[in-house]
Amino acid sequence: MHNDRVIDHVGIRVADLNASQRFYDTVLPVLGLERHDDPTYTEWGDFAIGTDGPVTKHLHIAFFAPSHDLVDAFHRAGVDAGYQDDGAPGPRPQYREDYYGGFLRDPDGNSVEAVYTGRTRETGAIDHLWLRTRDVAAIRRFYVATGHAIGVDEPDHVQIITDGASFSYVTGEPVTEHVHIALSADTNAKVDAFHAAAIEAGYEDNGAPGERAEYHPGYYGAFVLDPDGHNVEAVNHNR
Repeated sequence: MHNDRVIDHVGIRVADLNASQRFYDTVLPVLGLERHDDPTYTEWGDFAIGTDGPVTKHLHIAFFAPSHDLVDAFHRAGVDAGYQDDGAPGPRPQYREDYYGGFLRDPDGNSVEAVYTGRTRETGAIDHLWLRTRDVAAIRRFYVATGHAIGVDEPDHVQIITDGASFSYVTGEPVTEHVHIALSADTNAKVDAFHAAAIEAGYEDNGAPGERAEYHPGYYGAFVLDPDGHNVEAVNHNR
């Protein structure tokens, strides 16, 4: 898997579907994301929630906003509806010079952000993820083995680069649990290669390459578990 890939989607599992639907219905439409329901999950853009497994905990996910005003509106919508403030809108120059973010907590305690930077991205697109891990080196080995591009490469922080977004694993407690990260591939062969590389390197299979027509015709994916047990997928939407 190489740097021509993008984050195709991110999925989390929630303790109370109705409660989480209310939260994300409150804040994500501010960023122009429409809700779509499926029998097993609810999605807004490239982000989905469901109840078909252990609850996702201690994740940080940020959605792109094209202006400071939209970051403010996202945060205000959540706070006005009674959700927990996790950081008022404002500049965070420690991240980058033009970084402006506002943070909330979802009903399961995950950190959810709207962020503006000088980058050009689609409104509401996933901008970045942060996951905490006990072993950054083990995570790095997994992503190198499966052909991903590494950005920040430090003993306590490894950043995986995709076209448009990034996700990072950092040392810390409590560790992030039960996240699904799907990265796009433009051929079925690249999906196969991702899975084969992971298995050859000793990582756990979580779903062999193949079409998953239950998602949609032409959905060709493969799944493996990273060292922290997160479900990492390569997917090609081939029609």
